Amino acid sequence: MNGSNDDIDRIQRRLTALRTEVGKRIVGQSDVVEQLLVCLLCDGNALIESNPGLGKTTLVRTIADATNLSFSRIQNTPDLMPADITGTEIIREAGGDREFVFERGPVFANLVLADEINRATPKTQAALLEAMQEKQVTTAGQTRELPRPFFVLATQNPIDQEGTYPLPEAQTDRFLLKILVDYPSRGEEREIVDRYTTGSPDPAVDRVLSRDGLQHAQQLVRELPIADDIRDRVIDLVRATRTAENVEFGASPRASMGLVVAAKARAFLEGRSHVTWDDVAAMAHPVLRHRLIVDFRAEREGTTADDVVAALLDDAD
Repeated sequence: MNGSNDDIDRIQRRLTALRTEVGKRIVGQSDVVEQLLVCLLCDGNALIESNPGLGKTTLVRTIADATNLSFSRIQNTPDLMPADITGTEIIREAGGDREFVFERGPVFANLVLADEINRATPKTQAALLEAMQEKQVTTAGQTRELPRPFFVLATQNPIDQEGTYPLPEAQTDRFLLKILVDYPSRGEEREIVDRYTTGSPDPAVDRVLSRDGLQHAQQLVRELPIADDIRDRVIDLVRATRTAENVEFGASPRASMGLVVAAKARAFLEGRSHVTWDDVAAMAHPVLRHRLIVDFRAEREGTTADDVVAALLDDAD
């Protein structure tokens, strides 16, 4: 790895501090926080699925505040047009002259929260797809680069599907992780109530990691070594999804690459300089669950993609 041990230790300490800052506003959800930080370290995008009111917006905004990243939120609706998120050219008058000026949309931010992405029309989803994959948008025949680093964290509600447009497989595959946010425990919910009904409604967080620091951490994660046998086991695990029972469509090679880099990022977050199989196992569900399509029989019996991944992990041990 490029960078001295002191440099690596400094970045890892700041990532630990970042978790602490997130904990000032978010109670519990340690796995969700870890997976979001993994996503940022991998320079990837995440699809966050949960019921309403579980703090997704607060979590994403807190990460932006603690990393000095510009933040924007897009509330997707069926009448939202691509220009509403990418921006559009407007006519501006100055001194009697008229000129076309590009007015940037909310996608021009480091961290974009796309709320209820499955309520956007396919045309708007396609505009987001270009932003996610190419880190750029095309408007009025001109391509414009997005700020770096750039992440899309999209949410969807699993219970209210009326008036939604299911994400196409090509776009779903662009998300590095699919993160599930569950209800807090009783003790955690009590702490949430106490914290937000007696104290400051929005506790201040410190900026503990700069944009340059985050990009440097991303480079260090890429350079983290992984043993050949663990890499090969990852490949075999992903390939097994294509022939697994109950699976109609398995994961692509993009999943193999995603699982390797996500395991590297988790190891880096844990303060280690090598990847273990535990890192792979911890990231297998969020990397694979949205890339598998179970067949009709399995769906009828209640078998989920997570069940398939769990069975494949058992076989791989």
